[in-house]
Amino acid sequence: MVAATSEEMVALSTTQVIIHPLVLLSVTDHAARVAKGGRKRVVGVLLGQDLGTSLNVANSFAVPFDEEESKADPSSSSSTTNPSSKNPTTWFLDHNFVESMGDMFKKVSAKEKLIGWYHTGPKLRSTDLEINEVFKRYCPRPVMVIVDVRPDRGIAKGSVTDAYFAIEEIKDDGTATQNTFMHVPSSIEAEESEEIGVEHLLRDIKDLSTGTLSTRVTDRLNSLRGLQARLSEISDYLQGVIKNDLPVNHQIIYNLQDIFNLLPNIDLSPTTTSQSAPVEKSLDGDVSMSSLTDIAAGAKDLTSLVLDRSRPLTTVTNDQLLVMYLSSLIRAVIALHGLVNNKLENQSAAAAIEQQNEDPTGTDQDILSRTKPSSDEKAKDSNSNKENSSSSRGL
Repeated sequence: MVAATSEEMVALSTTQVIIHPLVLLSVTDHAARVAKGGRKRVVGVLLGQDLGTSLNVANSFAVPFDEEESKADPSSSSSTTNPSSKNPTTWFLDHNFVESMGDMFKKVSAKEKLIGWYHTGPKLRSTDLEINEVFKRYCPRPVMVIVDVRPDRGIAKGSVTDAYFAIEEIKDDGTATQNTFMHVPSSIEAEESEEIGVEHLLRDIKDLSTGTLSTRVTDRLNSLRGLQARLSEISDYLQGVIKNDLPVNHQIIYNLQDIFNLLPNIDLSPTTTSQSAPVEKSLDGDVSMSSLTDIAAGAKDLTSLVLDRSRPLTTVTNDQLLVMYLSSLIRAVIALHGLVNNKLENQSAAAAIEQQNEDPTGTDQDILSRTKPSSDEKAKDSNSNKENSSSSRGL
């Protein structure tokens, strides 16, 4: 457990967790073999390199794990409980298997070390801190990655991976510390060899019946839905802070202020601006309530800001859209030209083959005509033979 002050939390929050596709394939296969369509989560070990500011997760292996789950769906938002449900705090993890497999992986690749663990959640559980303490025996700061392997999840729900570090949060008001998980950014990256393998795996399951235009429209729609979900989550958090239902997290407030400062001024009228006011601080460094109210109002009206001012945004970017349209049109014409040339070449080759099949003896006659001597060559040879015979008689 890392005792994190405000500065240490800021440094830890910038740690990037890089996950390779091989890990995702291994976790998906593990869940398909063990869970077998159920909601039971699986647990495994992550291998890679801890580079300080980033963690490179390159490999993984499954670990025998079992726990007692309640009959209610843990991912459900319902608050009803069943008194006959099992105790969800009872779990089993074979750490001897972790040690033996870790020793074997060291013999294969010495660079890949144990840097954390994963489970298929899809959300945090109450026993995750206890399981994380087990993995602290093998590395000083294990990273926990939740991989969402549900087939019914949508693209609008965001990334399939969420990375966390266990910290001991020291509060500014002097109250007791609290053990919790801190979310850190994660990304899926691949080397060239891995990209080739993933392309081969996805080639057979790619839906060729879906057009390019419909795919792009669907992607844009899912992106907008994801943006709307994030904005609603930000608005709900800020409203909870204003009502004193949630504690103030200064890092979140500063990040939101930076986001609002980066909003483009898409309103063409000179009397308005999209830049928000700076965050006001009191003498003790806390964020004032008026600033929280302003930020909450900005988060609530951000969706209407994007929708109502779409016309000025289109006016500013129409040149770029025209260039993109012309580029797509030129690529289409070039591709069509190549297709026509290929069609003509195929027709010519097919005609030549068909002509050869219709006259199969033509080639043999040509060969015989080239190999047989002509009449002029025969006459020339006979004259030379006569001269040779006459000269021999004279002698």
